Amino acid sequence: MRIAGRNVLDSFCATHSDTRRWVENWLSHVESAQWRTPQDIKDHYRRASFLAGNTVIFDVKGNDYRMEVTCAYRTGVVVVKWAGTHAEYDKRNQKRL
Repeated sequence: MRIAGRNVLDSFCATHSDTRRWVENWLSHVESAQWRTPQDIKDHYRRASFLAGNTVIFDVKGNDYRMEVTCAYRTGVVVVKWAGTHAEYDKRNQKRL
């Protein structure tokens, strides 16, 4: 997969340095992956959540942080939209509830 939005992850890791190793591992895995369906993601990231519009929510470092991406399965592109604390995610996404 190709990854867009690395600047979001760079900023996230600069603020939350304890996530850097998890993010680096995630980037490495995604770059070598070929996700064709949400199940391909779920096979490796069991706690991933799937929302409308091919949006995927990953638990980062357990459940302390969240990352929101959009996955274009046909073109093989993952776009990192947002990353932050679980509390920030809850506040940001109150409208989805």
